[in-house]
Amino acid sequence: MATLTNTIPEKTIERLSEYRRTLLACHKQGITHIFSHVLAGINGITAVQVRRDLMLIGFSSDTKKGYDVPVLIEYISSILDSQTPMNIAIIGMGHLGQAITKYFNGKRLKLKITAAFDIDPAKVGQTIDGIPCYHMDSFERTVEERDISLVIVSSPTKVAPSLVLPIINAGIKGVLNFTSTPLNFPQGIVVENYDITTLLEKVAYFVKENEEGAGSNNG
Repeated sequence: MATLTNTIPEKTIERLSEYRRTLLACHKQGITHIFSHVLAGINGITAVQVRRDLMLIGFSSDTKKGYDVPVLIEYISSILDSQTPMNIAIIGMGHLGQAITKYFNGKRLKLKITAAFDIDPAKVGQTIDGIPCYHMDSFERTVEERDISLVIVSSPTKVAPSLVLPIINAGIKGVLNFTSTPLNFPQGIVVENYDITTLLEKVAYFVKENEEGAGSNNG
């Protein structure tokens, strides 16, 4: 990931997001307090790591009863969320773009997908899953009009490099790239390249290693 300028490490930010998601689920179930080892177990890490992360952001609590769930949710939200809502656009409304929209919208009050862009005449001018779809020709103008700060790139991979300049020119602050082509931006634009193929191959490799290791042990 590029151009993180705050003092909280990237991995800690990722874990804080996971903690909040877990805490929100617990809160829905009526759970009011949670111990660090329980929060750690749900997220597949150690209690020491949980306590270290929360100490890093300055959170302290009476741990005899565990962490107060709604208080911790609010505290983590104050760290992760912008004071004002951020609008997001999706570039590429194929199957992946539509799946992301369906999954994401309604999950975070401070982050909302408000526009989509494509060049397919069948999609441009339509409202897809409640999101208006615009032609890429109007990208810069629409970004300004709708006050969009972040974009999700789910376009065909071969198209992705041609999107860099419009994104820069539009003044976008952050990019989540779901294509298999890494996109590079100047300092000041935060970019996360999320290559599903690479991640799947990594998982498959370790599955293979585990199976081969188990086979050699049995032999």
